[in-house]
Amino acid sequence: MLEHFDPAQEKDLGTPAVISDTLVELAIDGIPVQVPEGTSVLRAAALAGITIPKLCASDNLDAFGSCRLCAVQVEGRRGYPASCTTPAEDGMQVTTQNSKLAKLRRNIMELYISDHPLDCLTCPSNGDCELQDMAGAVGLREVRYGFDGHNHLDAEKDLSNPYFSFDPAKCIVCSRCVRACEEVQGTFALNVNGRGFDSKITAGNRDFMASDCVSCGACVQSCPTSTLMENSVIEQGQPERSVVTTCAYCGVGCSFKAELKGDQLVRMVPYKGGEANHGHGCVKGRFAFGYATHKDRIRTPMIRDSLDEPWREVSWEQAIEHTAARFKAIQAEHGRNSVSGITSSRCTNEETYLVQKLIRAAFGNNNTDTCARVCHSPTGYGLKQTLGESAGTQTFDSAMDADVIMVIGANPTDAHPVFGSVLRRRLRQGAKLIVADPRKIDLLKTASLGESQHLPLLPGTNVALINALAHVVISEGLEDQDFIAKRCDDEQYQQWREFILDEQNSPERMAAVTGLSAEAIRQAARTYANADNSAIFYGLGVTEHSQGSTMVMGIANLAMATGNIGRSGVGVNPLRGQNNVQGSCDMGSFPHELPGYQPVGDDQIRARFEQSWGVSLDPEPGMRIPNMFNAALEGSLKGMYVQGEDLAQSDPNTQHVEAALKALDFLVVQDIFLNETAKFAHVLLPGASFLEKDGTFTNAERRINRVRKVMPPLAGKADWEVTMDLSNALGYPMNYQHPSEIMDEIATLVPTFKGVSYDKLERLGSIQWPCNDENPDGMPIMHVEDFPIGKGRFVLTEFVPTTERCSRRFPLLLTTGRVLSQYNVGAQTRRTANQAWHDEDRLDIHPQDAEDRGINDGDWLGISSRAGDTVLRARISERMQPGVVYTTFHHPESGANVITTDNSDWATNCPEYKVTAVQVEKVSQPSRWQQEFRQLRERQSELLKRRKREPQQG
Repeated sequence: MLEHFDPAQEKDLGTPAVISDTLVELAIDGIPVQVPEGTSVLRAAALAGITIPKLCASDNLDAFGSCRLCAVQVEGRRGYPASCTTPAEDGMQVTTQNSKLAKLRRNIMELYISDHPLDCLTCPSNGDCELQDMAGAVGLREVRYGFDGHNHLDAEKDLSNPYFSFDPAKCIVCSRCVRACEEVQGTFALNVNGRGFDSKITAGNRDFMASDCVSCGACVQSCPTSTLMENSVIEQGQPERSVVTTCAYCGVGCSFKAELKGDQLVRMVPYKGGEANHGHGCVKGRFAFGYATHKDRIRTPMIRDSLDEPWREVSWEQAIEHTAARFKAIQAEHGRNSVSGITSSRCTNEETYLVQKLIRAAFGNNNTDTCARVCHSPTGYGLKQTLGESAGTQTFDSAMDADVIMVIGANPTDAHPVFGSVLRRRLRQGAKLIVADPRKIDLLKTASLGESQHLPLLPGTNVALINALAHVVISEGLEDQDFIAKRCDDEQYQQWREFILDEQNSPERMAAVTGLSAEAIRQAARTYANADNSAIFYGLGVTEHSQGSTMVMGIANLAMATGNIGRSGVGVNPLRGQNNVQGSCDMGSFPHELPGYQPVGDDQIRARFEQSWGVSLDPEPGMRIPNMFNAALEGSLKGMYVQGEDLAQSDPNTQHVEAALKALDFLVVQDIFLNETAKFAHVLLPGASFLEKDGTFTNAERRINRVRKVMPPLAGKADWEVTMDLSNALGYPMNYQHPSEIMDEIATLVPTFKGVSYDKLERLGSIQWPCNDENPDGMPIMHVEDFPIGKGRFVLTEFVPTTERCSRRFPLLLTTGRVLSQYNVGAQTRRTANQAWHDEDRLDIHPQDAEDRGINDGDWLGISSRAGDTVLRARISERMQPGVVYTTFHHPESGANVITTDNSDWATNCPEYKVTAVQVEKVSQPSRWQQEFRQLRERQSELLKRRKREPQQG
């Protein structure tokens, strides 16, 4: 599998690349070398294939010059300068090897080894140790100083972190870990204490778990010894081979090397060639992969006739035949529209494409939907209406050119941590920050942060804020008139201009609505509009509202009005929550759109699909997820096929969802675990993790990345193979030998994917769609010269208050979100050591609200809304504003969605998770729902344990 790993991408060139139009030429060991001005001698030598020994240098860190091992001789200069901190100059003559340099390097290395354990044979980094390599490279043969004097060999190990150990006895104080924590991650959790011989690396004089460390692994990856070492490597030994693949957690889409020993996955190492992450990772992608081989994995298909019966294990053939027969019987009795399907944002593009194809071609209806319905469906709608394409406009790297970064309703350091580190890096360089969020997010605590502004608006008032910002821009003449005149529809702009200048949209009028001062709104608007490059990044705090689509259009309006579209450093950037939520939308998961956002009601478009698929397609849009639930309760929807989605935990108004699932005659769940939805299922088809399949994911920047099989599927089939088998059993033929063939079909039907192929992905590494004849290698930044719809469209965005408001009965507003260590519904991360950081969902409450109710930290609180009630423990937090409480939804027993309501976005039915009126009071026992949940969990777990093997037929 090594053909998937490009060693050139992994070679460490010593110092970061320098961008300059000016080239300098020097000679290194007599070899002429030409490099950009400002490039270090160390990097110039590496580019020429000349290796200079080094320990403190790495090409992802600024030059430091502490180890002195990279010393060289420069003609005409005294001494032996460090090549990592010496810039290359025109005409420079550099010598990297001679007897004096060799002696100097041996002496330096001898000092390092004199205070280092000589246990190489039993050391976990044996065979992958830079110190060991450098000792050989400089020709060290003896250590004259002995080990009897003062040393650090008895320093105590720090084993507090569940994923890696810290052994200070092995530390050479090169500071690479400290610098990685600062420069790459931006956390500043590590430092060097003491001076000279007493220098030592500490995590703030605490153990790692008690420190500010976020366990991203950057320090582990940068360590040249075994001081910082993965526990998995300590236990299993050094890996033997690697496969480059794509992380299956958030929408950043990080590339990783999955490193194996035999068929055992030893570790995941961020891949330097990954364009989305550039060799960085987070605690989830880097370490939380153990769920893939967890004992809870479903490894055999199972069926049952009722929810009260034990499961029966069957063969794949029996399961597929049984499932197809039941769906056929339901449709024969109740009609074509009596069944539906849900695609997965965790599965690959190819798998999602096949599921919606099965629903349209085999079921014969358009009753397909996906989890984007409950997260970013307003993004698709809002951006399509204004900019003409249902996706973000930029690359992640574009943020490094932003002068102002506006973050609305997002918490990047928790939900998109690798990109959060990019933002922190840019903020440390001087970019200004504006955060619009009811809570104080960690980005506001960025070290060395310059000018920043937090707008703690009230939940549900996003549109009021965006209109007020736009009002300031237009009323104060801060708009980009040239951009508007050239790039936007004038009639629609004039209508919008008249609307936005209305006094009702002024900061003064909106101050009481948003809870913000008029001056704060004006300051934010001026900061955004006056900068050369301003970028907006937004998350679910924008979309999961009753006016989610309106807010997305309002953001696009503001960006167009200020000309912040179509170049690096600007743009409208939705931060997608799941690994392939962009791809699931691209692949036609919505009931009104075929793949590529092509309307199912368009006769010409539908005819192309009919010709390709060899079947007539229904011209009428199908049911959305909320419609499916209502139809199940009404009795018209009888069967459902759910691939890789946990509706019972992730969707709002849990009791309504559970009632709908119970009402179904036949529910098929395809997943890797017995999730909450599967407890209501009649067929359980084992899913495959991202490590067990080939395919592609599309991240939040429209980047299509390859997913490569690391290990065989534990249950014998990848998800695309299961869908294909089911379709064949239903009578609609699908015959693909490899996911690359599915992508080839997609390319013939989806204009934005026309030029995409696995061969091209192997050659380029990744592709950002659109990839077609006009953009054969993809389009990193969209709307540079024009919009897909011609002119940009301004849309009127009237603020309509949500019906979910505070009252005497429910005086507080609840909003929800995520934490760094857990992912979505937690099915994966809860089965890893990430539980050490977040083993329960809590309710964050402001000290004033807690005091008014006599609440102490850790008290059990009953949270009630008009939808239901649940019980969580209190966490008193200054991050909240008075009147607003907050919780996460990673643990099913917390019942966070029991209290969220069925309010939804007017255009897309995206649930209003971010605004729920609640009351909070101290209680002494779980809620009734929680008690029933525990009974159901125990009952279904028992039925799973009592499963029996059914004899194979025939």
